[in-house]
Amino acid sequence: MNKIYLNIVRVLLLLLIFSSCQKEPDIISTESLPKTEQFNNSVALAWMQFYLDIERYTPGYRPPVSARTIAYISLAAYESVVPGMSDSYNSMKSTFPVINLPEVQQGVVYHWPTALHAAYSSIFTAFFPTAPAEQQQRLFALKQKFNIEFGQTIPADVYERSSSFGTAVAIAVYNWSKTDAIGHEAYLHNNDASYQPPAFEGSWQPTYPDYSQALLPHWGQVRTFVANADDAVPSPLPFSTDPGSQIYVQAKEVFNLVNLIKNGNNHEDRWIADFWSDDCPILTFTPAGRWIAVTNQVIESGKVPLDRTVYVYAKLGMALSDAGVRCWNEKYKYNYLRPVDYIQKSMGHPEWNTVMCPDGSGNYFTPPFPAYPSGHATFGAAAAEVLTDVFGFSYPMTDRCHEGRTEFLSTPRTFQRFYDMAEENAYSRVPLGVHFRMDAEAGLDLGYRIGRKVNQLAWQK
Repeated sequence: MNKIYLNIVRVLLLLLIFSSCQKEPDIISTESLPKTEQFNNSVALAWMQFYLDIERYTPGYRPPVSARTIAYISLAAYESVVPGMSDSYNSMKSTFPVINLPEVQQGVVYHWPTALHAAYSSIFTAFFPTAPAEQQQRLFALKQKFNIEFGQTIPADVYERSSSFGTAVAIAVYNWSKTDAIGHEAYLHNNDASYQPPAFEGSWQPTYPDYSQALLPHWGQVRTFVANADDAVPSPLPFSTDPGSQIYVQAKEVFNLVNLIKNGNNHEDRWIADFWSDDCPILTFTPAGRWIAVTNQVIESGKVPLDRTVYVYAKLGMALSDAGVRCWNEKYKYNYLRPVDYIQKSMGHPEWNTVMCPDGSGNYFTPPFPAYPSGHATFGAAAAEVLTDVFGFSYPMTDRCHEGRTEFLSTPRTFQRFYDMAEENAYSRVPLGVHFRMDAEAGLDLGYRIGRKVNQLAWQK
């Protein structure tokens, strides 16, 4: 612990030295303080870019946990600045009255980037107490960066008032998170040692080669924002070992696609499989985090104003969180086996394996939870609905999420629509070897429905 504190002191000293070397800033007058939409997105973008690293390296932040955390963080951010937004935007306090959100003081001035920064600072600290030392240091440095900048450029009373309001919003949202017993602090207990998956023909069991315990088997009971039991998927294909059955045909497709990749053929599918993998702990951010990474690129390249920025993150967070809950509910309802088990045991290829998450020694892995429906597909479809609603049906972009990485094929890919991204993301799990095609199709349908529900909330008048 002493080493951590020493590193924090060093960061603080460097920040103070840096700030002392700068030109004395001009204090902004209260008359010139604009509304939320007139500020740039630098605070929100800095925090959400940092999110990708802190969730990547903090133990226990697996896909559904990360998605839920994104939702609560982004809701706090939105509510910390919505009082300064134009009348076309609504607070979510009437939609979620149990949050007990604080009110702004009437007739006084707020600096909305300060309120936003305080909300992020408080709620990141609350959600990531177990982050590694390096991430804790970066968190502290990011706090100090904007604290120094705003503390020097706005009147002291405005700074204190704005910071107090943002902190109060974050505390209210975090306290609401605490009332969701299964979801809150789930990063501390990803696995339930007492959980025994049901055993029947075609059922999922801990999977080759590591045979890890089931991940988050009770996640379907986590509180949702808009989704409910109606957000379900149809029954999967009946299990059969008959070569003429539909599931055998789908397993054969996985088998053939993966073998092409292993043999150095089908470069396009190898590129797609690697490009969207995003489920290798520590190596990459999570599949939920991927859509924050995509959104960060849109926000940065499009010079999106602050009001629209916090709005899209809040909607995206809710969609991703509910996608995780409902997908995991369906996974453990049907408990369908993964392709690797089907191919090894039902098709007679006991040495066959996926091409997911190589560990450098020739081993590849499969996620430790049932196959149907696909989490990747559900997250991606929910995100695509939100992003399309905000930025339009056609939005050409080049996704540079992993550009420069050498551990896998990371060359950027270009898309014309967010829907195209979601469809390719869903398909990518088939040539990777971890999903049947039915998993991808069911996940897409589920995610699209959840995303549309989030869009239909009373965000705007």
